[in-house]
Amino acid sequence: MIRDKFSAVWVSYSSISDYLKCPRAYFLSNVYRNPETNKKIALMSPALALGQSVHDVIETLSKLPVEDRFAKPLSEVFEKSWENVRGTRGGFRDDTEEHNHRQRGLDMVARIMKHPGPLSRKAVKIRQDLPYFWLSEEENIILCGKIDWLEYLPDSDSVRIIDFKTGKFDEDRQSLQLPIYVMLAGNTQTKPVTGISYWYLDRDDEPVDLPMPDLDAAAKSIFDISRKIALARKLDHFKCHLKDGCRACRPLEAVVAGRAQKVGVDSFGREVYIL
Repeated sequence: MIRDKFSAVWVSYSSISDYLKCPRAYFLSNVYRNPETNKKIALMSPALALGQSVHDVIETLSKLPVEDRFAKPLSEVFEKSWENVRGTRGGFRDDTEEHNHRQRGLDMVARIMKHPGPLSRKAVKIRQDLPYFWLSEEENIILCGKIDWLEYLPDSDSVRIIDFKTGKFDEDRQSLQLPIYVMLAGNTQTKPVTGISYWYLDRDDEPVDLPMPDLDAAAKSIFDISRKIALARKLDHFKCHLKDGCRACRPLEAVVAGRAQKVGVDSFGREVYIL
């Protein structure tokens, strides 16, 4: 088969998670387009607004040389990003809710300033804006995703993957997120991956290291799910497992039914709504 990235099925940790929660939610988030504008749709919430703003700060740091990363207070970078999610644009119901989330974000970037750890050391930056590789040329499937941080480890000439968490709960240990990132890093840059970690910015002063995944088993799971997604797209078959919809698809159905408020368009060109 001739490789054609425009006809390929692109999968990511986010889209795989959507499909595992509910095929209908996957469809509405990743396939459906507003027939009036031909744009995809997305929902905004206070938690997403917080995560987006903190990750904007980290993305800014990743583009700077080590000596320049903390020349400017990170609170200034955060406040600039927060302007994009103020009020209804961030899904906030009132000023108090917005204030509480904004303060949590300021506390997180203050933690990074006080305990920069790996962010004060060399990092590897993948050249692609959206890192991707062919998961299967035969099945025409591409795996893609953005890794928060690749810390360079000079002693072993390798990298450690760091994913930043802004929520209050630990990631499921069975999550495919880090295995997917290990596969992406292994196929889009030259350094071997020798460490993986989550950094829970709401509470921890440093990343929490995790054991390296069984990549053979993870790759099989990722490929099997990706094939199911590709087949569902081919057959246009995306049904919720519940008759009246589930927690994953019902909010998106409300957008399609016109029961949500449009608050803007995001950097991916998707129409952003709040309930």
